[in-house]
Amino acid sequence: MTHELGPIGPDEIAFRLELTPAQLKVVHSALHSFLDNFGHDQPDVHRIVHQLLDKLPDEHSIRAIDISSG
Repeated sequence: MTHELGPIGPDEIAFRLELTPAQLKVVHSALHSFLDNFGHDQPDVHRIVHQLLDKLPDEHSIRAIDISSG
């Protein structure tokens, strides 16, 4: 009998991503742009984007990243 893996559960980690500081800053900016410009009628999307942002370093740390060096 083969054991089939089912879909990833809602609270399971689906993917790990390693980013350079510059890439991290771009992802942070992109998520904020998304919040500002899209999905205003989709509270679930907003909630998930906020959960993603909560996993990133604080705003001050992100601002300190110099993307010209990475």
